[in-house]
Amino acid sequence: MVGFSSKAIAWLRRHPFVCFLTMTHCFLVFGYLSVDLVRLIAANTDFVLANGWQAIEDGGLRQLLELWIGALAAMAFYFLFKLCEQVLLQWFNQHK
Repeated sequence: MVGFSSKAIAWLRRHPFVCFLTMTHCFLVFGYLSVDLVRLIAANTDFVLANGWQAIEDGGLRQLLELWIGALAAMAFYFLFKLCEQVLLQWFNQHK
């Protein structure tokens, strides 16, 4: 939870239902962003390696960069999902 505002974490602890909805949203966005991501990155890399400079001129490098940005966004949503998971587990343990 380093780097995430302690105020935001405290707020999520006080609102477990919103935390659950946030976790669900992050799960769906992570799934959407990561569908076929590995296959697309591999195909794009193969395209650039096979066609060299022509592939780069045709936008292959830009597409690879966009795919990596999508991967970073997917990881951000995954980390937020895990944060919400930890907050909810702590909340459940306190309210047994």
